[in-house]
Amino acid sequence: MNHITDYKCTYDFDKGIDEEFTKKLDLIFPDAYCHKDSIVKLAKAQKEYQNALFCDIPFCHTLEAEAMGAIINLGDAKTGPRAKDYLVSSAEDILALPDIDFSKGRIHETLLAAEELVAEGENVVFYVTGPLTALDALIDPRFVFKTMKKNPELAKAVFWKIGEETLKLMQFAYERGVRIISYADSSGGVNILGPKLMQQMVDDFLADFLKKMDEELPKDMLVLLCPKISLALIGTEKADFEDAELDEAISFGEAIVDRIGKTRFLGHLCVKDSKKILQSKRIKQLVLR
Repeated sequence: MNHITDYKCTYDFDKGIDEEFTKKLDLIFPDAYCHKDSIVKLAKAQKEYQNALFCDIPFCHTLEAEAMGAIINLGDAKTGPRAKDYLVSSAEDILALPDIDFSKGRIHETLLAAEELVAEGENVVFYVTGPLTALDALIDPRFVFKTMKKNPELAKAVFWKIGEETLKLMQFAYERGVRIISYADSSGGVNILGPKLMQQMVDDFLADFLKKMDEELPKDMLVLLCPKISLALIGTEKADFEDAELDEAISFGEAIVDRIGKTRFLGHLCVKDSKKILQSKRIKQLVLR
């Protein structure tokens, strides 16, 4: 079996947002997470507070699952939306869930917010989640892992159902002006799945999903992959890192903007390392085999 290196993530996406600046905003929580104007205000305030290069939305990893029917606790000014109760108890139930209606709900308001932020000249990073993270808000993970072991074809069908909805979300984000997608699956790293199930995940879904993403997304959509995903692809010999030359030593965040329209996948650094200076004047792009 190939060797998959784990990426030691230090970022806690479940921590929500910083109460230190939310209490200064004239917003009512959790209602603020659900409407275009407040999402825009919150994203811009967070960017300013963190002295960041991008406006990051959404503020959680439950957006897709909620739009598929997941029961979500929307949180407050300190803690963003998170899973509350499991919706279903079998993989077959996941397949029976309706497709996402992108014309309503929080997912629609978030897309409208992205459009407004782009119109105001902001660089928007739109976060989308992989299937295992989305499933965390829909079903007890024990059922998912059991299905992967006992019925891999059923597990594959579940992953692709969620993957197809994720791809639609990326395409809708593009139509709203977004050119940078961040794709991660925090519940699907080799540290959680183990080498055997990680290999299965790559073979049955991940490698082909990225190929489909590459084929169907417009060429000027840049996809930032979580390094956990990149290293899984490289460790299973599905992809390689290739150096791309930069004109000068700039930050990773500046390089991200520079590579829009030139590169499809970046994935050797976390998007949260955007202030790291690339002294080598090179950036590693991920190329699928």
